[in-house]
Amino acid sequence: MEARNGVVTAGTWCVDYNKSIADWPAEDTTNEVLAVDRQGGGSGCNMALDLKRLDPALPVETMGVVGDDDEARFLFAQCDAAGVARAGLKSLSGGATMTVDAFNVRSSGRRTHFYHQGVASAMCPDHFDFSRTRAKILHLGLPGAHERMDVPWGGEANGWAATLAAARREGIATNLELMSVGRARIAELARPCLPHLDLLIVNDYEIGAVAGLETRRDGKADPPALRAALAAALAQGPMRLAVAHFPEGAIAVTRAGAAFAVGSVAAPRQAIAGVNGAGDAFAAGLLYGLHQERAVEDALRLGHACAAASMRAVSTTAGVGTVAECLALADQWGWRPPPA
Repeated sequence: MEARNGVVTAGTWCVDYNKSIADWPAEDTTNEVLAVDRQGGGSGCNMALDLKRLDPALPVETMGVVGDDDEARFLFAQCDAAGVARAGLKSLSGGATMTVDAFNVRSSGRRTHFYHQGVASAMCPDHFDFSRTRAKILHLGLPGAHERMDVPWGGEANGWAATLAAARREGIATNLELMSVGRARIAELARPCLPHLDLLIVNDYEIGAVAGLETRRDGKADPPALRAALAAALAQGPMRLAVAHFPEGAIAVTRAGAAFAVGSVAAPRQAIAGVNGAGDAFAAGLLYGLHQERAVEDALRLGHACAAASMRAVSTTAGVGTVAECLALADQWGWRPPPA
């Protein structure tokens, strides 16, 4: 049988309206939007486009649902331009493609998202057919953003767990991307998925919610607490690797108990246009490294390099370059020390 190769990205596809504002406003006021940029977004889109920018030769396909509208046609065009196979990205009639207003605040560097589900609320495990794909890894998301996926399905606690289980039955390694909603909601949706995961790549807040531990201290990631949270997550499933990323670095723990810590890229403030999509870019670089069987530390560095490159653009994927370009940029800007 042909060896598995490539990545299938499944789940959220939306159109992002990236809007830059000077400061976050008070209610009942009028404020100027300084710039607007329309791009594809969501876990399925961002991972697919980032991977193709890192390595155009890597086979990437995608699955999900969009509407039958101009927004869907815009997303299809992005797939085609990047070389992403989109036979599994289904157009549903009678509704709108999911859209997101992503506000990037220049004074603070923070971002806030407002989203409308549209037909994405109808996405369910029946929309994912893994019987024909030869992909090596599935990247799935986003729990909390799809109404039908968030409820019980086929004997599983939710559609996410059912979809991950279906992929693993076909021999595909699985990774889940989370959305930073409330801690209780993350735990409710993510914990049933842990028995069906091979990889877990999340941020410091999300792993704390999954593990039921506080992983931040004085507003920053707490490395010892992160190691404990990653170990707790690994104990609840068959994952071979769990990773938590945060602005200063990333920590990874393996099934065997080995731990790795790598500092992030020291991107100069003047080079940062926005942080929207930086987490997706980190996951893309790390997932690519693991797909290519790079050492864990090398894969973590590629994740950080990809994230740093992504921050050069307001949109989620436009700043990402090839593997060589991202690593060269990281070396140019320099690296932060590993988190202790």
